[in-house]
Amino acid sequence: MTPVRAATVERYDVETDVLIVGFGCAGAAAAYEAASAGADVLVMERAGGPGGSSALSGGELYLGGGTPVQHACGFEDSAAEMFGYLAAALGPHADEEKLRLYCDGSAAHFQWFVDCGLTFEPTLWDAPTWMPTTKDGLMWLGENAWPYNEIARPAPRGHRCATDSFGGWLVMEKLVAAAQGAGADVHADTLATALVVDDSGRVVGVSARRHGQELTYRARRGVVLTTGGFADNEEMLADHAPSLIGHGKVSDGLDDGSGIRMAAAIGAATRRMGVVELALTALPPMATRGMLVNGHGQRFINEDVYPGLFSVAAVLTQPAPYWVIIDEEGYESVPEAERWGVVPRFVAETLAELETELGMPQGALESTVGTYNTHAARGQDPYFHKDPRWLRPLTGPFAAIDPRAGFHQGGRPSAGAGTGAAGFTLGGLHTTVDGAVLDVSGEPVRGLFAAGRASSGIHGEGYISGTSLGDGTFFGRRAGVAAAGGA
Repeated sequence: MTPVRAATVERYDVETDVLIVGFGCAGAAAAYEAASAGADVLVMERAGGPGGSSALSGGELYLGGGTPVQHACGFEDSAAEMFGYLAAALGPHADEEKLRLYCDGSAAHFQWFVDCGLTFEPTLWDAPTWMPTTKDGLMWLGENAWPYNEIARPAPRGHRCATDSFGGWLVMEKLVAAAQGAGADVHADTLATALVVDDSGRVVGVSARRHGQELTYRARRGVVLTTGGFADNEEMLADHAPSLIGHGKVSDGLDDGSGIRMAAAIGAATRRMGVVELALTALPPMATRGMLVNGHGQRFINEDVYPGLFSVAAVLTQPAPYWVIIDEEGYESVPEAERWGVVPRFVAETLAELETELGMPQGALESTVGTYNTHAARGQDPYFHKDPRWLRPLTGPFAAIDPRAGFHQGGRPSAGAGTGAAGFTLGGLHTTVDGAVLDVSGEPVRGLFAAGRASSGIHGEGYISGTSLGDGTFFGRRAGVAAAGGA
């Protein structure tokens, strides 16, 4: 990662105006905008083709402010309400400058996706879930759960392009086509190894390796790093985000922090490197119909929140293991397609038997369920405020579902199988709203930009689905425009 001095480069193998390193969603957005601005654009991708972790994602796009899909489903929304929810859910310490820009530009950003070829069904998936099994174009992502429904007027903002279940592949298919249609060239199987810096400190290119051959690329106007996070780099995790060690990784296996390290090697600053997102493989349709408890048999959150929030609360603050406790009526009421192959690990006629099977303190689960049932019979949840829609007393027989078993949707275990959790990093390079990378003194590194998970985006210490593809593309676009301008 040691930078290459431009004075030592005898000749450049490839020259372009804007060089983008990484062809996930942020790279595609940057490439499209830079090419549309009239720049010669080349995208360098270490894998055999574009997509990266973005293509493997659920494909949710967190958008609001009054999109046509929201209107078609009967919801009014505004940038201010969107900001109110996200500032709380992505907090504490969300990046308010970036977040306000993102919310203010969200409805227009939705139209940008449409212009890139994505379509959205005007229908709503109206229940908590990790991922709808339908083509519904809109889903709730915790906006209607306490305390967020008291902070901002609830409106669903999880936009999904028209495909069943996971849609990241389709988002990337359209964005890649748009970028290449605008004129961006692509060099796949090409690994960036270091930044090339001139005597004034400006980034003027990248050294790379392709099929064993060492190459040097010149960027006349700017380099944009969109190389992803560092979930797959155990050394970086140990240094910055140890809470992710030992858990599954939500990535394509190539999120090794290389772009962050290349930039840090020339003095670039990083931000919030310890913040991670974790997904506990507990199914929301089951957790909401029952309860999520810690290893002591205690509830700790309202189960109808965005599931990433109950996941982080569990893994980072509660004693393991974690269990979904549900009764037979609740389990049977979950449509089979929404069970994702999940079956109980333990079943018992009484709570006393079940807590013995789970190794919990005697009477702990009985106390928790007893208190829950007393209030649920009145349609109340005074401790955690789960929506009355999901409240009813639980009656035997009872089951305990173990998130460590993972999901088995499509016959394949999920990334969380093992510890019950999988995640990715949210911290990265410190950038301006236009993607300029800042050095440790707070000054822009001339010629260097970043977006996506290689940078620190809108997030504080929280996460909501759709805000990776959303902020990656939104700020990727701005970085592409700025790089094309030669800032």
